Amino acid sequence: MSWGTELWDQFDNLEKHTQWGIDILEKYIKFVKERTEIELSYAKQLRNLSKKYQPKKNSKEEEEYKYTACKAFLSTLNEMNDYAGQHEVISENMTSQITVDLTRYVQELKQERKSNFHDGRKAQQHIETCWKQLESSKRRFERDCKEADRAQQYFEKMDADINVTKADVEKARQQAQIRQQMAEDSKADYSLILQRFNQEQWEYYHTHIPNIFQKIQEMEERRIVRIGESMKTYAEVDRQVIPIIGKCLDGIVKAAESIDQKNDSQLVVEAYKSGFEPPGDIEFEDYTQPMKRTVSDNSLSSSKEGKPELRFGGKSKGKLWPFIKKNKGVTPEDFSNFPPEQRRKKLQQKVDDLNREIQKETDQRDAITKMKDVYLKNPQMGDPASLDQKLTEVTQNIEKLRLEAQKFEAWLAEVEGRLPARSEQARRQSGLYDGQTHQTVTNCAQDRESPDGSYTEEQSQESEHKALAPDFDDEFDDEEPLPAIGTCKALYTFEGQNEGTISVVEGETLSVIEEDKGDGWTRIRRNEDEEGYVPTSYVEVYLDKNAKGS
Repeated sequence: MSWGTELWDQFDNLEKHTQWGIDILEKYIKFVKERTEIELSYAKQLRNLSKKYQPKKNSKEEEEYKYTACKAFLSTLNEMNDYAGQHEVISENMTSQITVDLTRYVQELKQERKSNFHDGRKAQQHIETCWKQLESSKRRFERDCKEADRAQQYFEKMDADINVTKADVEKARQQAQIRQQMAEDSKADYSLILQRFNQEQWEYYHTHIPNIFQKIQEMEERRIVRIGESMKTYAEVDRQVIPIIGKCLDGIVKAAESIDQKNDSQLVVEAYKSGFEPPGDIEFEDYTQPMKRTVSDNSLSSSKEGKPELRFGGKSKGKLWPFIKKNKGVTPEDFSNFPPEQRRKKLQQKVDDLNREIQKETDQRDAITKMKDVYLKNPQMGDPASLDQKLTEVTQNIEKLRLEAQKFEAWLAEVEGRLPARSEQARRQSGLYDGQTHQTVTNCAQDRESPDGSYTEEQSQESEHKALAPDFDDEFDDEEPLPAIGTCKALYTFEGQNEGTISVVEGETLSVIEEDKGDGWTRIRRNEDEEGYVPTSYVEVYLDKNAKGS
């Protein structure tokens, strides 16, 4: 099958068809270009999406990513970022391997097509010129033949006419001979041109046009093959990134499988554990029974109006403390306003940070020392004295950091030494964690501590406690000494700075005259004339077996 033999008379249609083929190729190039733009846009949107949900540095959100679920989500974001990169690779490869290549090929194809059809038109013009020459020689031969016939007829007429002179007859005869010769010449010329035209026409239809059309056919077939190869490349570009995309998806699956709900639950415990123990049962106070101590009517009224109200305020506070707003006060340097467990973690974190700073400064000092040694051995490289000031500053910084680390390590050792004893015996639900904080405490019954270690104070209760504070003194002044129901040992030093409280020293043994009623305070006595309230979490209570309560 050859276009030169099958389509020898379809020059115009072939010209239209090849132009259509180029249009199809350009349309495919445009399609691939738009695909690359979509891939780039998709990759950009994926990257922006991944960046949008990345945790912000040095923020609370970054701390949340210690949980396995959050880590898996972070891994997903990172994998999606790599996933976006593969779509960028698709765009780049399609641009370089298809778009650029085909665009250059289209230009070459247009030039080749133009050259082939130019040769075809040139051949057409040549055969048309030959045809015109043949037609012209044919008409001239026809005309000369007719003129020769007329001249011959005129001569025969003149020769038959007896009235015509011999000279006129001779003249007619010569004219007929001339015309006859002209006809013969035209015949020979026409015959020659006809032979030449037939030869040209044969070559045109059997050589020139087939060759030109064959080139056009080969050009068109190459275009078809090229667009097919481009389509294969289009698929291969996608196929090449499939393994990497599969790895990205496998990474997401692996991250999801790494989620450990038990570990996350343990992290919640570590993050919010206060170190206190939950409160014990509140004892029933039977106000229908007579009091076991002899008091006057005034002191009884004072007792009912003073201390019980104060306790109830404390109990109300104790029940509501998970929902009370955190105190916005300044955090002490030793984190003494935190519960024991949280304080230990804060101190440990501070010690670790200081150790890292010390290591950093130490490395810097070593580097400066080495540089100074180099300068000493090679003075042309620098002045060793120029490093003395910097070396002194770094050494001073290291010393400051070490002193700071020692201070926090001492606090940490203190907390770690106390935690086991408290966790075994004491009920640590509320009270002041350290009586020497910078917060101003104005009530005798200290506010309960929330689970995250923050302390709260409400103005209404503060004013109420202020108003009740004198009743403490009245109560102690008017009532008879209560019998001891047990003893207690001070676990921590407590400075009783408020009305109705009493100061104790760590390790001190005192008498218990009234146990904790659920408000977080225990009433104790030192000697016979000094008594008051201390936080229950600051003492370890040993009740007599025959005493009321457990």
